[in-house]
Amino acid sequence: MEKAIEVKGLRKSYKNTEVLKGVDFNVKRGEIFALLGSNGAGKTTTVRILTTLLKQDGGTATVNGFDVASKPDHVRQSISLTGQFAAVDEIMNGRENLIMIAKLRHLDHPRQVADDLLRRFGLTDASERRVSTYSGGMRRRLDIALSLVGHPQIIFLDEPTTGLDPEARIETWKIVKELADGGTTVLLTTQYLEEAEQLADRIAILHEGRIIASGTLSELKQLFPKAKVEYVEKQPTLEEIFLAIVGKKEAI
Repeated sequence: MEKAIEVKGLRKSYKNTEVLKGVDFNVKRGEIFALLGSNGAGKTTTVRILTTLLKQDGGTATVNGFDVASKPDHVRQSISLTGQFAAVDEIMNGRENLIMIAKLRHLDHPRQVADDLLRRFGLTDASERRVSTYSGGMRRRLDIALSLVGHPQIIFLDEPTTGLDPEARIETWKIVKELADGGTTVLLTTQYLEEAEQLADRIAILHEGRIIASGTLSELKQLFPKAKVEYVEKQPTLEEIFLAIVGKKEAI
């Protein structure tokens, strides 16, 4: 399968601190790839380099076939970035935010683009409200909708569920899965193990500036000794309990 992103020997230092120490990985087209690591591991630095916001000190990186250092304009035309915090204009309403981005991308019929995305993300009823009145989950939905204006081929989601409540987090997961089902390549950074497990086709673990393991969840599980088999009564998870109480999911 063709590679959407390819990273080789990526290095980056801030003053005397080496943040990336030779990072290597690739992302296939149409997959969800999770870059998993704790705070300070170098996830956001990697994303900033791949989205042309930061220049690497060494190594190479190509996105959609273009080198991020020598052809940043070509890279930007095919990607979108959603950061840890929703980059929305709180003074404007939801529709105005989307129309603004559509106009900045020089798209035809920006109002139609906005209406289509509002409908897709379940924000039509709130479209005329100021974004300052939106809940955290609604802001995140709008933020991801903004990133889809113009149909980018590759989307970078940098810890997209940071600060969200459990319901909004699960809602965001659903949106990410739908993006990949539609053929969009998604590179997701997260420090949540469950998030990577739920979403990713493949996972790379970034630790202290290096990729220490990568592969599918099944492949990563093979790195550990087989678990001792014990038979116990299955108990509901906290997530299942929460959804049952708030009535957001059919009873199993």
